[in-house]
Amino acid sequence: MADRTTDHPAAATSVQIQDHLSGAPSAGAPEDGRPGSVARPSGEPAIWSRNFRYYFTARSAGLLSWAMLPVAISAGLLSGGYGLDTAGYAMAFLVGPFAGLVLFGGVLADRFTARRLMIAADLANLVAHVLLALLFLHGIDHLWQLYTLLVAAGTANAMFQPGSASTVPLVARDVQGANGILRTSEALTGLGGPALAGVLVGFGATGWVMALSAVAYGTSAVCLAALRLGAVPAPPSGGGLWHNLAVGWREFRARTWLWGVIVIWMVFAVLSWGPQLTVAAGVVVPEYGASAFGLLNAALGAGTVAGGLLAIRYKPRRPLAAGAVAITTYPLYPLGIVLGWPVWALAAAQVAVGVGIGVWGVMWATSVQTQVPGEVLNRVHAYEVAGSVGMYPIGSALAGPAVDAFGTDRVLLVGVVVAFLTAVALLLTRPVRTLGRVPVRS
Repeated sequence: MADRTTDHPAAATSVQIQDHLSGAPSAGAPEDGRPGSVARPSGEPAIWSRNFRYYFTARSAGLLSWAMLPVAISAGLLSGGYGLDTAGYAMAFLVGPFAGLVLFGGVLADRFTARRLMIAADLANLVAHVLLALLFLHGIDHLWQLYTLLVAAGTANAMFQPGSASTVPLVARDVQGANGILRTSEALTGLGGPALAGVLVGFGATGWVMALSAVAYGTSAVCLAALRLGAVPAPPSGGGLWHNLAVGWREFRARTWLWGVIVIWMVFAVLSWGPQLTVAAGVVVPEYGASAFGLLNAALGAGTVAGGLLAIRYKPRRPLAAGAVAITTYPLYPLGIVLGWPVWALAAAQVAVGVGIGVWGVMWATSVQTQVPGEVLNRVHAYEVAGSVGMYPIGSALAGPAVDAFGTDRVLLVGVVVAFLTAVALLLTRPVRTLGRVPVRS
């Protein structure tokens, strides 16, 4: 999904937010251990600073790998003779550990700095994907081997994700513009990654998809190591793991717009978003082939490129309301599958879906990053990711049994209705609808 925005619980929090947004020195210490603050050279670009260029390269490399993985796993297993249940379980083993452990990733990122934790996560992903490459090239003797490596990859992503939110305000002054560029990059990798994965899987080369992913994670680790961030917002010293989790929960709960979106998104994830990939693969791959499935996902990426580019310039006064309107396009793709649209029409639907997702993602990410104080941002982001993504593996795992019990069309139609009602619910929730935009820092 998945990126995300509030009521200020107290005047003190408002002051902290304004200090954070204005670039005032934050509680914490620089990553190199010397005193200092987040210093920005005179005349530094609002977006394309040296640090942002490195961060952009790192995120683009990691996003390329992430974009290839679901298509490679789903299409690779189905093309290899495994059933829809196996593909659904594989996605659950990938996303489940991510959703379950991302809260701990938020605490660790706050305590040990996001950059260090992200580098460690990239290196862990590199090892996991090398082993996945060897597994697919050699042949899967036992499914538990695949599931174990997917758990490792999901765990690494859980350690990486919280820091990705708090790093953006540190590398760019125009946070929405930076998020728009990052969303565009995600879309471009979403355009090329699935298509490349689908083509390689079509040639029986799923192992090489994993090898490319390993190279991408290595590139990300190198670029993150080159970042120079100065002082990083950090929580006060003292307090154990559970104390820090409790503080993060209080900050999360205090923002009605934030937990309101997550509650709505949890229902969406179980009944619409979670089942859609594997159910769609079960229809498209047997009828049109793995390459067509990859290209349809690439069309989604193309639409997200357009949505991300639009969101760089489009800065509405009510960002979440605008994002909710944008995602009313989401039901088009599953509806097209039910109605038996040809591939070109499904691709057009995916483009429209991608535009909506791109706009929503930028509005959500920018809202979270600009409205939550830096010293708790990693933990708050971890809670919102855990809530929104945590239901995805349930929906994915239930996809096969639901199709067996109710049929493909009924499962997809439930997803269509729930997706539309998700946008309606967001617009009807007043704290979400009325949340304002924070101006660009000077």
